Amino acid sequence: MKVVIAPDSFKESLTARQVAENLRDGLAAVWPDAEYVLVPMADGGEGTVQSLVDATGGRRMTVPVSDPLGRPVEASFGVLGGGDVAVLEMAAASGLELLEPGERDPLGASTYGTGQLITAALHTGTRRIIVGIGGSATNDGGAGMVQALGGRLVDASGADLSPGGAALAELAHIDLSGLPERLRAVEIVVACDVDNPLTGPRGASRVFGRQKGADPQMIEQLDAALGTLARVIRADLGVDIEDVPGAGAAGGLGGGLLAFLGADLQRGIDIVIEHTALVDAVAGADLVITGEGALDSQTRYGKTPAGVARVAKERGVPVVAVAGSVGDDAGALLGDVFDAIVPIVPGPCELADALAAGPANLRRAGEQIGRLLRLGGAPVGR
Repeated sequence: MKVVIAPDSFKESLTARQVAENLRDGLAAVWPDAEYVLVPMADGGEGTVQSLVDATGGRRMTVPVSDPLGRPVEASFGVLGGGDVAVLEMAAASGLELLEPGERDPLGASTYGTGQLITAALHTGTRRIIVGIGGSATNDGGAGMVQALGGRLVDASGADLSPGGAALAELAHIDLSGLPERLRAVEIVVACDVDNPLTGPRGASRVFGRQKGADPQMIEQLDAALGTLARVIRADLGVDIEDVPGAGAAGGLGGGLLAFLGADLQRGIDIVIEHTALVDAVAGADLVITGEGALDSQTRYGKTPAGVARVAKERGVPVVAVAGSVGDDAGALLGDVFDAIVPIVPGPCELADALAAGPANLRRAGEQIGRLLRLGGAPVGR
């Protein structure tokens, strides 16, 4: 029997590889002679760097960058096993997790550190850079990012703009002549799992501004500033990003990467499926097991377990999903997405206790799946 185990990480508890290893150990208690193929997964958000590094035998590198408020912080990115693809998460340099709640400042927060991470990735000689853009603390449309790379955003007097989304209201011209020549030879791929445009009712500021600390007045100010950015980009760069799906991701960083670096916005799970060679792993499998910390009816929309399930279903392989928390509406996923859903937590408990018991609970769930397979006369996919 061949079993492919391809989960996402369990947030604040275990990496995707650790989840896969514990599930394998539980299954192996019942099926010791089965072939287990572990494929750590992610969807472009938190954990993507670690998952792709683990899945490809790559390495992590740590560099000094600026956090959203300009303070020094260490951030890491990954170089995949082949050496020609780098992957980074903007949240490592410009994420909300780097700020205390009282420090959130969408008017002044900058993506400068993300540009520094991209610069560090360029120095590895990579031909492709994957940028995950979830969890941002910023609303500057990628202005800080391109400034860190050598671009200039200036006001009517020719002075460089100060950091943050509010300063975009003064933007008059964009000059990209200072960008590294090396960028021309590198493909930039953005893992983007929201379809929000840059501005308007569904734009970056109105939808995501509040969680970054913006009050209603700030939200209107930031939305107008991003509108100014879009107008200057149209005039100076000949690119219209204002209504592009995904341009509003990460406070407009999606649009900034598209306009300034010619990036390609893609679904995060599709990028990870490509670089982990999941399709090849599933070939000839009898069962696929996936999962993440929580499952509910929204899981089908771009989340890791649904992407893994799609690959398996297209090849006629049954799929079991595991999760720490299973929503009341998760039953809607049975049939067309998953063949079975297995909660790993044995009963009501505090969140801290569930996180601490994650390894043991996953091993128990793996063993339970194995015993159910034995009752059904596995191999299950043949």
